[in-house]
Parts: sequence; structure tokens; C-alpha cells
Amino acid sequence: MPDLPSNAGPVLTALARAAIVRRLGGEAVSPQPSSWLDQMGASFVTLMAGGHLRGCIGSLEAYRPLHDDVPANALAAAFHDPRFAPLGSDELDAIRIEVSVLSTPVPMAFASEADALRKLRPGIDGVILEARDRRATFLPQVWADLPDPAIFIRHLKRKAGLWAEYWQDIRLWRYTVTAFREPE
Repeated sequence: MPDLPSNAGPVLTALARAAIVRRLGGEAVSPQPSSWLDQMGASFVTLMAGGHLRGCIGSLEAYRPLHDDVPANALAAAFHDPRFAPLGSDELDAIRIEVSVLSTPVPMAFASEADALRKLRPGIDGVILEARDRRATFLPQVWADLPDPAIFIRHLKRKAGLWAEYWQDIRLWRYTVTAFREPE
């Protein structure tokens, strides 16, 4: 995970919001450039409106600097999340942005589904599930809605397009995040 300064939250959320505002034709002031934003980093940008998800897209692996990754994921969450219509300018004031910076995913070793479920750390682990040619992830924040590991994994399988009981060639990775949310 990149080394983040104490003011990272306001900077990252402002960077995400500025990208969205500019795409909607508004004027936005981006945060001052800082050397820590040049670090390679993986981020997810989550948009919430009235306490409900409005978009969430990100990178699972660091392949570009944070100053590029965060705005790109903000634009993708606002305008290209296939679960939602593109964000309209009339919604801009109602959305709250959360930026999560991910650690490097680590493969999990397990002997069975029960073993994997025992090894999960609710509220801490983000999880990547891969099987066949399918892949899905849940950020650690999803544990707030799905606190039981079995239910968490069942929903993650569904997100990947697998049936709930599927367990043949499952591979799991875990990661942690440092998350920053705009104030209400």
C-alpha cells in the first residue's frame, strides 16, 4: 500500500470529485500536486447517494500512479458502472465520495470452503474470488452489510456469476484498504 500522509483523505476525495465535476462540464479545482500521489496505487471509488450505492469501480492491482488511478476510477464509477445510469449533473450535490486505497492482494491458502471461511477476517479483509474465467471482489466495507463469512462468500460467488454452492476451482485473495469518505 502506498505511504499516505495524514491529509490523504481530503486530497483523494477532492481529486475524485474534481474529475467528475469537470466531466459534467463544471469548473473544479484539483488538489495541489504532491509527490505521494506519484506512487503506484490501486484504488476503488465508491459513490453513495442518500445512503445507497450509486457507483463503485476500481483497480485491484497498482499499475499507475494514484494521481491517475483515483480520477479514472471516479469517472468509471460515475459514468460506466453497468449497474447504474450515468451520473447526471443534478445528482452531483447529493453524492458522497469514498476513496479506498488497497494493499497488494495476497493469495489465501485453504483446504476447503469451511477452512477458507474460518480464515476470513470480517471487517478487515477485502476478498477477490476467482473461478473459471470469472472474477469478483468485495471491499472490506461490504462486511457491514454481510457480516457472516458464509453469506459474504455466497454473495461474492453470485457477483462473479457463479451459483451459491459452487466451490470447484475457487481461488481467493485478501487485501486491506485505507478508506476516506467525504464529510456529509
